[in-house]
Amino acid sequence: MNYLAHAYLSFGIPEIAVGNLISDFVKGKKKLDYPKAIQNGISLHRAIDAFTDGHAVTRQAKSFFRAAYGLYAGALTDVVYDHFLANDPGEFPDPASLETFAARTYDLVGPRQPLFPERFARLFPYMRSQNWLYNYRFREGIFNSFHGLARRAAYMPDPLPAFRTFETQYEKLRTCYHHFFPALKNFAFTELQRLSPLPG
Repeated sequence: MNYLAHAYLSFGIPEIAVGNLISDFVKGKKKLDYPKAIQNGISLHRAIDAFTDGHAVTRQAKSFFRAAYGLYAGALTDVVYDHFLANDPGEFPDPASLETFAARTYDLVGPRQPLFPERFARLFPYMRSQNWLYNYRFREGIFNSFHGLARRAAYMPDPLPAFRTFETQYEKLRTCYHHFFPALKNFAFTELQRLSPLPG
């Protein structure tokens, strides 16, 4: 999953959200450099990724991109899943609810910027000013995200064909998301309870 899903599956807990968002920039045992609650967010992120990558529906979704993009198919699928989450009326009933969630997420994690890894610290101002979490809602946001992946990846091919695949296979990819996300949400909540039991 990409930034929106990882933020959403932090269940409104600031330290979990920080760990969940920075995890890709924290390698191996470097997570032990962080406070325990943020370590739990990093662990949750890694568990979410493992569950996602191993799921049969995700393998189906990745198959649309795999021939042209190989190992990058997973990253492209993560972005696509965020688009469908942003447009899921069961999670965000209207655009305003997504916009409120995005603003709240920036406000939750922003004060903890001194703890951000260097690369995420450079990225976060752009995420906030360009409102990435909200803009996953739009096809243009997905186009921009695919291009962002290509800029950061050393060997990823031109992302334009991936965007065309996203558009031509839109309904099939949306079906994959709807078959997959409820299971992921249940898994993430259970895993968070194991790592750090929620009150009540």
